[in-house]
Amino acid sequence: MATATTSSPVERPVTPGGSFLIAEAAPADCFFPEDFTEEHRQIAQTASDFATNEVLPASDAIEAKDFSVTRRLIKEAAELGLTAVDIPEEYGGLEMGKIISAIIADNIAKQGSFSVAFSAHTGIGTLPIVWYGTEEQKQKYLPKLADGTWVGAYALSESTSGSDALNARTRAVLSEDGSTYTLNGEKMWISNGGFADLYTIFARCAVKEGKDAGKERLTAFLVERGTPGFTVGKEEHKLGIRGSSTCPLILADCKIPAANLLGEVGKGHHIAFNILNVGRFKLGIAAIGAARLSLGHSLGYARERKAFGKSIAEFGLIQEKLANAATRIFAGEALCYRTVGMMDAALAGVDKHDTAAIQRAIEDYAVECSICKVWCSEALDYVVDEGVQIYGGYGYVEEYPAERAYRDARINRIFEGTNEINRLIITGWLLKSAMSGKLALMPAIKALMDEVMAGPSAPADETESPLAGARNVLAQARKLTLFAAGVASQRYMQQLADQQEIMGALADCIQEVYALESAVLRAEKILSRTPGRAGGEPVAVAMARLYAEQGMERIELAVRAVLAASAEGDALRTQFTILRRLAKHEPVDTIGLRRQIAAHLLRVGRYAL
Repeated sequence: MATATTSSPVERPVTPGGSFLIAEAAPADCFFPEDFTEEHRQIAQTASDFATNEVLPASDAIEAKDFSVTRRLIKEAAELGLTAVDIPEEYGGLEMGKIISAIIADNIAKQGSFSVAFSAHTGIGTLPIVWYGTEEQKQKYLPKLADGTWVGAYALSESTSGSDALNARTRAVLSEDGSTYTLNGEKMWISNGGFADLYTIFARCAVKEGKDAGKERLTAFLVERGTPGFTVGKEEHKLGIRGSSTCPLILADCKIPAANLLGEVGKGHHIAFNILNVGRFKLGIAAIGAARLSLGHSLGYARERKAFGKSIAEFGLIQEKLANAATRIFAGEALCYRTVGMMDAALAGVDKHDTAAIQRAIEDYAVECSICKVWCSEALDYVVDEGVQIYGGYGYVEEYPAERAYRDARINRIFEGTNEINRLIITGWLLKSAMSGKLALMPAIKALMDEVMAGPSAPADETESPLAGARNVLAQARKLTLFAAGVASQRYMQQLADQQEIMGALADCIQEVYALESAVLRAEKILSRTPGRAGGEPVAVAMARLYAEQGMERIELAVRAVLAASAEGDALRTQFTILRRLAKHEPVDTIGLRRQIAAHLLRVGRYAL
């Protein structure tokens, strides 16, 4: 791994961010785990073996906050090349793309506390310098971060400004001679805070020129451990990820060289938000990796545990839980790897030295990155919750894996911007793109509104494909989402952004469309590669069909809420008539699908397609 070079990727067209809501995609245009190259599989195996053979056996020491063990493991991961994937080769990195970065995050996520430390180091702890550092900063810091000699951390949050990052109180003042900055303030909830060597710290700083001259704007600085005036507070004792380091940072007249300014004064928000986009898709795929492990434990326990004279895995209600969990993992893998595949395709044509172009390419997928974060963190919560239920009383006991998995999962809905903030980003970014003309959302909404007001249309042609029904549900789901967005936009117009509950409900619709389409496209790709195989259709088809039903249920509930908050009287009754028409589809035997999925899981003994 340490000397690996990326194989030539299969060329895929560049898909604009957010376009899934208004245009259909083809399976061939999307990247899924079935498209892994031999190199991808080798790297996945390397990361998985490292997590299984080195990290998991050290869990007791990690959970006891023995950070010397965590640092040793990060160093060992670096020796395998796992920490250097996003760092350019000239600074000791491997520069292997977002797909491989996601593969590592997915497979390293077998121990929650270590996964947090590793991700904080390789992602938000390192990428700010990769993208925004000067040549001197890159030469000085990146080799140490790449080889695990130093560990990185990222300090944005404060006690009074968690999600409201731009309202930070920490201040930085440039000296009269321009040689140093003095920082004062306090940062909170900093991952790796207790043992990191290098911190990217955000503070308000006066802008000297331009349209913001004289105003204080968010700015990023690099602060090394041991700098006078910089101290680390006590470790927080947390609900979950107890073995990760989470500390406040105190800056009291902390003087740093002016050369430690990262990027430009007043442009810290660009650094913060662009780095978080990458953090969100990596958090999403790590959540799916954790969910896969949790399902494996639940499956193993269900097969071994006996009740009423037989294995509890034979009980229908247990099989239902296993099948639902596997279906969420299948869809989560699909949407995450589809996202990183689009990002890598967009970056393929960008000069690797053109940092601004790289950031623009990644920012174009802000919606998809937020969906990865929200959808996958909530999928993980479902899987670990059902895991505790499958274990029963043992699920509540520390010595069994379900208990820790349950606690560790909860933070993911808060990390990298809360799920509430990310829901606002999903809807707000799409609306902003639509208003600017970047995304043809408004014409799509208008066309849909004209269609629904014209009355029922002829049913779509049925095909022989076993996924025809799921395809029809996807088409209806997209129409329902556009319809709800159109109704809300007409009712609230420029004030829609102030209606957070509606924005959140629309985000739920949007992310379900993306997840549903990703699941269907992945199943279609798998089906096309396994025609007429013995044993019937691939289990992926059953998962996609099941998810279509589940996704449509959630979309219909969210659309009901949007319509009820946007109209009343006859107008509302008319809209609900349209809702019922658009949501109408052939019923599916979800019990049968779950039994089919569960039977496959029990036969192979693990999550596998």
